[in-house]
Amino acid sequence: MAGSVHIGRCIKDLMESRGLTTVWLAQQLGYHRTNLYKIYSMQTIDTGLLLRISRILKYDFFELYSHEIEEDCR
Repeated sequence: MAGSVHIGRCIKDLMESRGLTTVWLAQQLGYHRTNLYKIYSMQTIDTGLLLRISRILKYDFFELYSHEIEEDCR
């Protein structure tokens, strides 16, 4: 079952709300900024990468999935 969380969009939205740039996050990850644009377009990403991004941004993106599961169980 496909979920409604588009993680790439969630990451991009959080970055924008905090006034952080794609270049900044790319530097933190050791990526080229074009790789970040690819991440922003992805509905799902590797959990290891999501954990790294969560730590850098100090935001629990995994919680978005937990809320989706809770909604499915109601």
